[in-house]
Amino acid sequence: MPKLYRLDASIRADQSVTRSLADAFAAGADDAFSDVIHREVGTTPLPAPAWRDAVTSMWTPPEQLTTGQENARALAAELADELISADVFLFAIPLYNFGVAHHAKAWIDLVLSEPRFVPGPKRPLEGRPGYLMTARGGGYGPGTPRHGWDHSTPYLQRILKDQWGLDLTSVEVELTLADVTPAMEALRPLAAENLREGLAQAKRLGATAAQQSPSNAA
Repeated sequence: MPKLYRLDASIRADQSVTRSLADAFAAGADDAFSDVIHREVGTTPLPAPAWRDAVTSMWTPPEQLTTGQENARALAAELADELISADVFLFAIPLYNFGVAHHAKAWIDLVLSEPRFVPGPKRPLEGRPGYLMTARGGGYGPGTPRHGWDHSTPYLQRILKDQWGLDLTSVEVELTLADVTPAMEALRPLAAENLREGLAQAKRLGATAAQQSPSNAA
């Protein structure tokens, strides 16, 4: 049976749309996964200095490494090990302030500091199925005032698909702030429909994800 890797980057433990999408994916998969590696970076962020220490350790002589640099290297290796050991990948990452959620970006940067994930021809996750669940508070589609302001989803797709080589599928839900924003009151029915469709799509993807994993395709 395949192993699932799940990353949550929402700072909200409750009422998070991206967590709800990831939960719907898991519900659709039922008990299809033999094990789930859950990396929580939204409510349990990685240490702030870790990326700096990991990067500076690259040009520091071994005998001069600080404890912080050694710990950062070990953490980067742990994150890389988690990814490489999985068959299917689930990333729940919201849009914050028009960009990548800070804690998700810190996780990506630290993974990229690990020798096995340094950009190059060898990609340890090549061809494995990945699913990106993202949510945006407003509307960012063509014709909207903020079309093109989502600087998170394209970046994440570039890293996960183009750089890491995952066979990536994205589920995107918009207008998630309509219920709490008076100026968006007229958009609430559309927001509710958008959320229902996103949850249904996530559940359908979860139902077939295990069959798409490399371990089952062998």
